[in-house]
Amino acid sequence: MPNPFRPRAAALTVTALLLSSLVAGCSDDSGSTDEDLSAQKLSWKDCPAPSESEGGGEAPSPLPGGDDWQCATMKAPLDWAEPEGDTIGLALIRAEASGAASRRIGSLIFNFGGPGGSGVTTLPAFGKDYATLRTRYDLVSFDPRGVGRSAGVRCEDNEQLDVYFQQDATPDNATERSELLDNTRKFNAACEKHSKKVLPHVRTTDAARDMDLMRQVLGDDRLYYFGISYGTELGGVYAHLFPKKVGRAVFDAVVDPTQTPEQGSLGQAKGFQLALDNFAADCTSKTEDCPVGDTAQDVEDRIAKLLKDLDAKPIPGIFPRELTQSAAANGIAQALYSQEFWPYLTEGLEQAYDGDGTVLMLLSDSMNGRNRNGEYSNITAANISINCSDEKPRYTVADVEARLPEFRAASPLFGDFMTWSMLSCTDWAVPGAADHPDVGATGSAPILVVGNTGDPATPYEGARKMVGALGEGVGVELTYKGQGHGAYDSGNRCVLTAVNGYLLNGKVPAAGTVCS
Repeated sequence: MPNPFRPRAAALTVTALLLSSLVAGCSDDSGSTDEDLSAQKLSWKDCPAPSESEGGGEAPSPLPGGDDWQCATMKAPLDWAEPEGDTIGLALIRAEASGAASRRIGSLIFNFGGPGGSGVTTLPAFGKDYATLRTRYDLVSFDPRGVGRSAGVRCEDNEQLDVYFQQDATPDNATERSELLDNTRKFNAACEKHSKKVLPHVRTTDAARDMDLMRQVLGDDRLYYFGISYGTELGGVYAHLFPKKVGRAVFDAVVDPTQTPEQGSLGQAKGFQLALDNFAADCTSKTEDCPVGDTAQDVEDRIAKLLKDLDAKPIPGIFPRELTQSAAANGIAQALYSQEFWPYLTEGLEQAYDGDGTVLMLLSDSMNGRNRNGEYSNITAANISINCSDEKPRYTVADVEARLPEFRAASPLFGDFMTWSMLSCTDWAVPGAADHPDVGATGSAPILVVGNTGDPATPYEGARKMVGALGEGVGVELTYKGQGHGAYDSGNRCVLTAVNGYLLNGKVPAAGTVCS
């Protein structure tokens, strides 16, 4: 099963899905060419409604002032080792700069993370948050290769995914363990069957080369970049491959590039446990009664009991599906991505204690990319495909069982889920590239690296590790003492001033700046 707390997931990607659930183009053409792809001209047109693989929904609403979002398709080599061979189409979206043409810097490219999140759908969902940056940049994002309309990986269909996400992700006996392994093999085999051609070519190094091509096609001498969550890993890999082409770049919600997959999962177990501790403490510290527990420990004890009870007997969720232990844990983790989601978590827990799993299942669905029509985006397929192509280690049941005690100590609630999720790549068709990404970028322009002390998905320590791995004189660390995944979207004035000051005016904040 994929990690129920999706490694390196982007806050904005899952937020977009959550809001569409709770509040209720482009193309993938391919071919071959001998043309110079860096000289191609993009045909920008009004954006279509997102495809099913991008999550579905309506075409993006006009920008403030009435301007429309524009979409285009960029050709890129399927295999960067054979750049004159077959090509794929990469889906792009942009909002042209709103300020005077004389003050325009270039295109600011966003990656919101995942891996597997559609930038074509996420950027317009949060475009207003970047209005200040738009005064001097065209705002640009894209579906990375393997994602959405960009030769999106296909694995299981909607009905199969419903079953897949209902399975027991923390087996207690040999039968349940066998079922988990069988379902993982079936999922991975379906990916190979339906997407065999693209699977070997969805590594982060491939996406980084795509971004350099994008930079050239957009007409920029340097890459101006805003990476969030997994987007910081992608940005680091780009800086390693093309250090002299880095312009102004910001990494927010920073992945630790020095960790193996196992270490990363353990770090996330600790991160989500910290976020849960903070949620429980916040709820019980308010002047009014906390509806889900009398003390912080009581809140967590009741959640643990709920999960144990659901393991034995699920409750009604969204008909005809039931809320299982796995779906509930997934929904709880989803709500911990942002402090703004905590009221949904409180409501979902209250309902679940009364036998109604609707809200927790909506939260779980948003994590998994399922809309109200029962259609899944390809975020899970892309997430697993990219991670398994990047990560060399292949873990066994024996590895999991040996590590369970350490993961449980890190998080009594989430430790088991994190440990068993390490089996996701065991039977993957494509070998993994490395133990961890290489982001050394000696000679690069300064990169602003923003870490959040309360981040559950990319723990704060990763920011300092990224600064060290980028190399001397490259990474500039900024700390935000807050909650949730990421810092810029918190609206904190200190963070906004520092990030905007660098991207708009080239003013690098002092290393070690702390915002609270």
